[in-house]
Amino acid sequence: MSTSSIETATPGLADLQAIGWPLADDGLPVEPAWREAMVLRPHARPARVVEQHRSGYIVADGPEHSFSVESLPEWLRPATYRKGASAPEERPAVGDWVLIEGSSIKHSKIVELLPRRTAIKRAAAGEHYKQQLIAANVDTVFVVCGLDADFNPRRIERYLLLVRGGGAEPVVVLTKSDIADTDSAAAVSVLELAAQDVAVRAVNAKDAASVAALHAWLQPGRTAVLVGSSGAGKSTLTNTLLGVERMKTAEVRESDSRGRHTTTYRALIPLPTGACLIDTPGMRELKPTGEEDVAENFSDVEALAEQCRFRDCKHQREPGCAVRAAIEAGKLDPQRFANFLKLSDEVAAAASKAANRRAQKADDKAPGKTPNKRPDEKYGRR
Repeated sequence: MSTSSIETATPGLADLQAIGWPLADDGLPVEPAWREAMVLRPHARPARVVEQHRSGYIVADGPEHSFSVESLPEWLRPATYRKGASAPEERPAVGDWVLIEGSSIKHSKIVELLPRRTAIKRAAAGEHYKQQLIAANVDTVFVVCGLDADFNPRRIERYLLLVRGGGAEPVVVLTKSDIADTDSAAAVSVLELAAQDVAVRAVNAKDAASVAALHAWLQPGRTAVLVGSSGAGKSTLTNTLLGVERMKTAEVRESDSRGRHTTTYRALIPLPTGACLIDTPGMRELKPTGEEDVAENFSDVEALAEQCRFRDCKHQREPGCAVRAAIEAGKLDPQRFANFLKLSDEVAAAASKAANRRAQKADDKAPGKTPNKRPDEKYGRR
């Protein structure tokens, strides 16, 4: 995308569709809430958040019309989005659609954040419950993992849990197929993923013909996001899909196939296929938000659990445990089952934190209740 100024008041539908604006057959937005918002604000026009930086956002209303971060206008940092003024998940993120008013950059402002169709989130680090939005309004999430030392089935399961919790379709993309050992344990894990109705594609991220296997999810008007660890090949994949070397890439360490963070911010990029792609920095921590459905992601384990003799079976040493029998018979990977238990505990703990947070907020808003303050605010600094 260029960083030229926008002076037109109303973007064309073709320009909006080129950056993922979804339309129904009648030419109106597919989301009823979006239609209502536009009716209530007849002078506003839709735009999309295409980049997110520490200093603010870049917003566009077409593939060639974006606001430059160097001349970031003040309205991209309104009071409602100040740090601490609202929850992180309530602020704009890459992929979000907003309504803006004004005929030029200097006189424009965000007037509304449109409801999200899908949202990929994780819990932020720290003891207090917070969510971090990775991308919004995406149709497909490409979970990228290298077929080298980076390959980790348990990490893939964790990604799938977060992706499905956000409403998008996951596709596992296994890069570095040109150097992979086809007889490795990775082949078994791929079969397990396919058995869970998860699409899996092995590609050479540097080869355009190989990467074409992903085009089915990159049709005009669609939006996809790349997630995965550093060094998995996300930026290389992006460059190949673009047909130009736009994203920085770096060699990975031989010891563990991990790479440096060559991508330092999230950005939405139009592709030659007509779709949009969001590249993201590698993520070291993938904590559930508490909104995920573990059973949906481990349907094989859940199906076995239903065959246990006792309904409250803990799958330890109980007689008639179908889960333990499947593990002993080699039909269920013990590490997959261990990850099921681990993720179940994490989701339950996150859900408890979220409930406590909501209860605290409700208590703070109760009539006659003074919101909790830090000790130095309540009693004064000493």
